[in-house]
Amino acid sequence: MAGHSQFKNIMHRKGGQDAKRARAFARIGREITVAAKAGLPDPAHNPRLRAALVAARLANMTKDAVDRAIKKASGAGSGEDYVEVRYEGRGPAGVAVIVEALTDNRNRTASDLRSMFSKHGGAMGETVAFQFDRVGAVRFGAEVADADTMLEAAIEAGAQDVASSGEGHEVLTAPEDLNTVRDALEARFGDAQAARLEWKPNLTVDLDEEGAAAVLKFIDLLDDHDDVQQVYANFEVSDAVLAKLSG
Repeated sequence: MAGHSQFKNIMHRKGGQDAKRARAFARIGREITVAAKAGLPDPAHNPRLRAALVAARLANMTKDAVDRAIKKASGAGSGEDYVEVRYEGRGPAGVAVIVEALTDNRNRTASDLRSMFSKHGGAMGETVAFQFDRVGAVRFGAEVADADTMLEAAIEAGAQDVASSGEGHEVLTAPEDLNTVRDALEARFGDAQAARLEWKPNLTVDLDEEGAAAVLKFIDLLDDHDDVQQVYANFEVSDAVLAKLSG
């Protein structure tokens, strides 16, 4: 497993997730607001909003919090106006990093992230997107189906690839097929845990223990920033190093 999926799994094992709950709620709330503003406020006709509401339910957000986020889209909740911004650069050990953010102050966000890159031996501003492919990703829990059943259903729905493990199923699609594949799979297996466009590394960097520790710390800091929604990085960590970091 590589990149963002791997380091998120490590962070979950590190514990202390209660401290991240408020930031997670804020992140999902922003996504709900932007999704509702970008399309219809009806999730049945707004795939992005529907995905955000599923994420809110899985995170146990209250109905009041969700309603406030939707009201912000119409200006009823606040004057905040979020815009989507993507930042690229190199992190520790030369790892390519893409950061997706929702911010109401581009200058503040850019300044904060540039400082983080610099303090951790990296540099923001270098173009690295060519080391990633833009893909649709639909995720389901392992309990909804076995690997063969999910693979068969995903291929029938028009997916490109499926990766199944004890932690769940990740179905990859062409960007333009994301909604079609998601709808077909949800009709059979219920709501997906996540369905969105992502950056998947096509060229990775193998990290030793020192490099992995530095990269994981850096990405954890990025992930904790209030404006950051997703972080992607193109690294690989061996099982031996992973065991040491998780111990």
